[in-house]
Amino acid sequence: MSYRVAFIRGDGIGPELVESALAVLDAAVDFPVELIEVQGGAGAYLEQGTAMSAAGLEVIRQADATLKGPVGLPDVRLPDGTEAGLLGGVLRNGLDLYANVRPITLLPGVRSALRVEGGIDYVIVRENTEGLYASRGKGVGNSQAVADTLLVTRAGCERIVRYAFELAAKRQGAPEDGVRRVTCVDKANVLRSMYFFRSVFLEVAAEYPDIEAECIYVDAAAQALVMSPLHFDVIVTESMFGDILSDLGGGTVGGVALCPGGNIGTSQAYFEPIHGSAPSIAGQDKANPLSQILATAMMVDYLGEQPTGDRIRGAVRQALRSGSVQLNSDGTATSGTKSVTTAVIGALA
Repeated sequence: MSYRVAFIRGDGIGPELVESALAVLDAAVDFPVELIEVQGGAGAYLEQGTAMSAAGLEVIRQADATLKGPVGLPDVRLPDGTEAGLLGGVLRNGLDLYANVRPITLLPGVRSALRVEGGIDYVIVRENTEGLYASRGKGVGNSQAVADTLLVTRAGCERIVRYAFELAAKRQGAPEDGVRRVTCVDKANVLRSMYFFRSVFLEVAAEYPDIEAECIYVDAAAQALVMSPLHFDVIVTESMFGDILSDLGGGTVGGVALCPGGNIGTSQAYFEPIHGSAPSIAGQDKANPLSQILATAMMVDYLGEQPTGDRIRGAVRQALRSGSVQLNSDGTATSGTKSVTTAVIGALA
């Protein structure tokens, strides 16, 4: 098979991370990959007045998959005050990429902020096209008040919940007890929309009797991810809740610089780190490229080449386990971006 892969370098540390990931991809694959660059992010907004052109979006639509670096710069903003370089609304809604998949895994050689030596291994499945973020660019208000609307639909709830159960069916269960489990995180005691989300979750759960289904409020979930992280297998939730909880989870496994993410729809997908563009360290060879490399492994899985994805993940684990890659307490790379890249490529051999 030959694959067309679009890539977006992004902003801040994005170009360094994408360069690293593409080098690992080139070293790992034994099948043809055609790479096509697409401009996107804050830099693109400054140049052309939009974070992603219609032509660029069409290239991504026609690609087999897309690899995206972090985008956005804090001082590049739209008239309403929101960041101008972000691509979430453009790509996720534009391509109907309804499933945001974020693995939270404690890798060998990485020290957790929790009193655990290993075993944290769950996936947050975040609804990507509805929820509170459906109000992106649509908030209404004046100088006295502003309102954003939280929207969930039956179709949207059903498909994201079903995605979570299908994912759980392929996994080995929670580290604590080996039980295949899907946890619905909501605020059903306060918001009617969240009670609706929970109700649809329980309806779909009945179709999967071999997978345990449970519900937990989002505030209790934030505590449980710290107190009992090994209990979780797959978590499914609304967009903003998932956005927040995935960073919390990242903080328990060495930082978000170790956490990849996928945005997956029926026929398109893109893969990225879950962290931002960190412009304060851009161009200094300090950025940790492992999240981008692991996102590349997720992309290779999506292309149907999971043995190669496993090989990339194995190389990351080996580089960390051997000590050839070491991290600072803030998740940055002790020896630098380029050195980490070289170590991972060396571990592929």
